[in-house]
Amino acid sequence: MTEPQNSGVGHPRAGFAAIIGAPNAGKSTLVNRLTGSKVSIVTQKVQTTRFPVRGIAMEGEAQIVLVDTPGIFTPRRRLDRAMVASAWGGAQDADVVVHLVDAASHIASEGKQGEAADRRSAEDTETIIANLKSTGTQVILALNKIDGMRRDTLLALSHALFETGVYSEVYMISALSGDGVDDLKQRLARSMPEGHWLYPEDQSADVPIRVLAAEITREKVYLRVHEELPYSAAVETTAFDEKADGSARIEQTIYVERESQRPIVLGKGGQTLKWIGQKSREELIELLDRPVHLFLTVKVDPKWQDSRALYAQFGLDFDV
Repeated sequence: MTEPQNSGVGHPRAGFAAIIGAPNAGKSTLVNRLTGSKVSIVTQKVQTTRFPVRGIAMEGEAQIVLVDTPGIFTPRRRLDRAMVASAWGGAQDADVVVHLVDAASHIASEGKQGEAADRRSAEDTETIIANLKSTGTQVILALNKIDGMRRDTLLALSHALFETGVYSEVYMISALSGDGVDDLKQRLARSMPEGHWLYPEDQSADVPIRVLAAEITREKVYLRVHEELPYSAAVETTAFDEKADGSARIEQTIYVERESQRPIVLGKGGQTLKWIGQKSREELIELLDRPVHLFLTVKVDPKWQDSRALYAQFGLDFDV
């Protein structure tokens, strides 16, 4: 394998930047914004990122390999423990760590208008701060979702969090609109150690295509049935074949935990599954730049969360 070359002049830099935060803080949206491509799924569901997706962002002569970690929350199940361990593992291995905080949700949690989700998010943020304190780790704070927020409110929140002593600096951003993201990207670039790039310049993600294909379909499942289906679905790519005509034939299994959830995914006359398959196929065609034949099966497996094979697919440690 040939070593990726560095173009241009100057001192090349390359390293890892981990983005940690409570579920739904906007980590996947930020990774997608920094890389300029879709490498991590984004849904309105929390806890949708199950493994550290490495997005690759270029800034001048610097290559920033972004570790998009699962949301850090209080774990209850085996899968939860594996996800949280993966998130902290990604942070420990990085050259620089960004703690992303949903500013709007954090402010809402302190008032009477705040919802249970806002309070959970604020509690998860406190858990992260406590862990950073106990390990003596200094990280960059990025206040996200600042759109439409009053500046004095943001400054007060920034000051209160900075007083915890775990942050070296603060950035105010909107991952959705891109506001303030360029400044953060330049800061990450400066944090990268000097050295050869780790990946080719035109590569945007270091995710096995079978896994990325499964995540794209899982995103569509949640987009369509997020009200009816809790966190009890997984998608596994069971076959991925390159055909002689240049097309790809992909077989995937959607796992649900209970028999009652199967008709939810199928829909009346199979219409929901058809929609999921169509939307996933459209995105896979764009991603792979070739025709795609996608075949979906729905299976009931009450113990899919105890499947070593699925944990291995997502790069998670089953024995945490």
